[in-house]
Parts: sequence; structure tokens; C-alpha cells
Amino acid sequence: MKAQRSRRTAAAAAPGASGAGDIEPLAANRLLARRRLSPADAVDRRDVIVNLAESPLAWLVRRGMVSAVQFAAGERLRQDFLMAGRGPSVTMRWDAVPGRGHGGGGDPTTAQIGARQRFDGAVAAAGPGLADVLWRVVCVGEGLETAERALGWPARAGKLVLTLALDRLAAHYGLRSVETDVE
Repeated sequence: MKAQRSRRTAAAAAPGASGAGDIEPLAANRLLARRRLSPADAVDRRDVIVNLAESPLAWLVRRGMVSAVQFAAGERLRQDFLMAGRGPSVTMRWDAVPGRGHGGGGDPTTAQIGARQRFDGAVAAAGPGLADVLWRVVCVGEGLETAERALGWPARAGKLVLTLALDRLAAHYGLRSVETDVE
């Protein structure tokens, strides 16, 4: 019954779909929604299907606007941001030996402090002018257009600044020597 509901939801979400065989099954990281484009943005259709669960950074890397190294650096920063923001565990722990949970590391509070220190170090390495766009797009998940408006930047400037920030982040993490492509 749940599978039938998923197929019906997917079929209803895709305009012009003739059946469930035309659409990929919904995955855990997909939350599809229909959005209406503004008249200025509508070229061949007014309604589009968007994945609300996709991060802006994942959207950029899938379209080739951000390199795989830049994406890896951004995801590493986001993991540290999320880990540093977790609250302490207040429920009973059922580990066999306390303090040696998954991964053998110390208690969660120590992991949170370490993540906060790594996050602060990475943001400091990016620099004060680039840290804002990293925090907004990578950590919070704001779209580039929203971040540009919030920071008072001109349209299309966010992508350039974000790529510079991700290059600095990749250099900080030592993922690869950062090359700049001139086209």
C-alpha cells in the first residue's frame, strides 16, 4: 500500500508522466514539490518540479558549477557545523562499555567541541569576507540568490565568491592543490 502511494505521488508530481515506470522511485533524499515560475523565468513551462531535500551545494556540483574537490570541502565544513550544533545526549546510553560508542571516540560532548574547533578553524582560513557566504550556502542551505540579497551583493556575484571560498576551504583541508581556471 505504501509503494502504491509513493508511485501515485511520484506520478502526480511529474507533469506529463504516463505512469510509474516513467519515473525513478522516490529515494530518502528526495522531497519533490511543484513550484510555479515567475513570468520572467518561464521559458517553456510555468510549473517545475524541485527537490527540496537537495542542498544548494549539491545542486551546483550536479550542474558542473562547482568541482568535486570544492564540494568535498563544503560537505566537510557542513558536517562539522552540524556536529558542533548538536545538543548533548540526555537519554540512557546502552553501549557495552561507556565512552566507546560508535567509532571508538570519546563522549559526544568531546566530539562536539572538536567539531566546533575544526569549524572555527576552517571559517578563519576562508577569511572574513568569504565566511559569510560559506555559512549561508553550505551550512544553513540558503540558495545563492537568497544569500546575494541578504549580503547586499549584485546578482550572479555569489557563485564567484562561493567558488573562491570553497577553494580556500579545500586548501585549508589539504584536499588538493587549488588551481584556478581562466576561461
